[in-house]
Amino acid sequence: MSETASITAPETSIAAGTRASRHIVQNEDLLFEVSAPGKRGYQLPSLDVPAAPLAQTRTEIQDFPELSELEVIRHFTRLSTWNYGVDTGMYPLGSCTMKYNARVNEHVTRIEGLGDGHPLQPESLSRGALRIMQLLSDYLLEITGMEALTLQPAAGAQGELTGILLVREALAARGDARRKVLIPDSAHGTNPATAAIAGYQVANLKSNAAGTVDMASLDQLMTSDVAALMLTNPNTLGIFEPDIKRIAALVHERGGMLYMDGANMNALVGRARPGDFGVDVMHLNLHKTFSTPHGGGGPGAGPVAVRKELEPYLPIPVLTRKSDGAPALDYDRPRSIGRVRAFYGNFGMFTRALAYIMANGCDGLKQTTDDAVLNANYLRKKLEADYALPYPTPSMHEVIFSDANQAPQGVHTGDIAKRLIDYGFHPYTVSFPLVVRGALMIEPTESINKREMDEFLAAMHAIAEEARTQPELVTGAPHSTKISRLDEVAAARNPVLRWKPKA
Repeated sequence: MSETASITAPETSIAAGTRASRHIVQNEDLLFEVSAPGKRGYQLPSLDVPAAPLAQTRTEIQDFPELSELEVIRHFTRLSTWNYGVDTGMYPLGSCTMKYNARVNEHVTRIEGLGDGHPLQPESLSRGALRIMQLLSDYLLEITGMEALTLQPAAGAQGELTGILLVREALAARGDARRKVLIPDSAHGTNPATAAIAGYQVANLKSNAAGTVDMASLDQLMTSDVAALMLTNPNTLGIFEPDIKRIAALVHERGGMLYMDGANMNALVGRARPGDFGVDVMHLNLHKTFSTPHGGGGPGAGPVAVRKELEPYLPIPVLTRKSDGAPALDYDRPRSIGRVRAFYGNFGMFTRALAYIMANGCDGLKQTTDDAVLNANYLRKKLEADYALPYPTPSMHEVIFSDANQAPQGVHTGDIAKRLIDYGFHPYTVSFPLVVRGALMIEPTESINKREMDEFLAAMHAIAEEARTQPELVTGAPHSTKISRLDEVAAARNPVLRWKPKA
């Protein structure tokens, strides 16, 4: 039995040899609750002029807390140490690619002249910024194997919508407007919403036993009404579509287009290009594949790359080149779908992504891809004796287990994820993809070294042992946090977002 598997009770649930420990402050009162009348964080001389009322004084909250500066500083400093982020440890959220963001990216973004550039600067004073956008576009086209690109979309989901709108315009120009979009059940959840918002009916395409597109079903469903197949590749099961060229050929033969959700492109960069295996349009998530900040609502960037046929419909302005090779913005695009974003997109994300690409170089990007795939398969191999693998197909950048081995003891994927918190790790993605019942979706990324993965493995092995011998220890987790198991349904339906004084 491993050292971490010797845990016997919640009170001693943090085993020696793990990184987890109880925080020095587990019950931090609110500032309102530690307030004492008369305390101040400043000292000012008495007024020697008449006091004037403040016009914007808030009146809806009475009795603001009164504290010393030291109490306030220590309170917020302690709170700041409760955060868990990719800078502090492994963040194995599958499908979200929480990789480390190199500090050089942040430095480059803040260089004088770039960090303080204004979107209303005239083009003549923005040539450096335009050259950055041009260079990034060139690199992304080389990486994807596509023929034209827009950087405008502010996130992956907006990139999806932009791409599907391009498909709609191109098919309309052919005189062949269609009504449906096919979406596999292993796709990202934003895909059906995107198709519906663009005005299409959504038709579900079920996966086969290997977790990939069922060619017979595709053959049956790919009718003259279908505008596009939206394919996540590798899909949310972490599996690359082995029949991708046959899929593309079938869609094209029936007059449709192949859209690729490129959110998992970190499994392909430098090794396979969507343009080479028949994709017509795709989006990239710069924050997932190219190491820009992720989470918290943005900002993000979701560039869309297309084949030549779709280029006339790209959003305005389109980045182009003058006769002397200098970059410029072209607004005279009569067939464009119009603007999808104010100005030119989230420029700060462009500089970060470009810094990442240039810092790695061609060989470095290939190595990054290889490491991401290798890490996922290392975890897969080490955990497959404890956790059920719903699909035997080789994994790419992420691996999907299920809780089938633990469910008979009443332990489910959410319980295992909560228990991981006790061992000092952020939980993996729970219950997704929906095609797997009780899914554990784990993506280590290339950022994690073997030592940290082995620590994660030790925690997962220990939890599997606990599920067999002390399931209540897992179902009651987390035990090391300020607040243990929440009623998540109640918290979602009746959130309490504002402090109120005790009655």
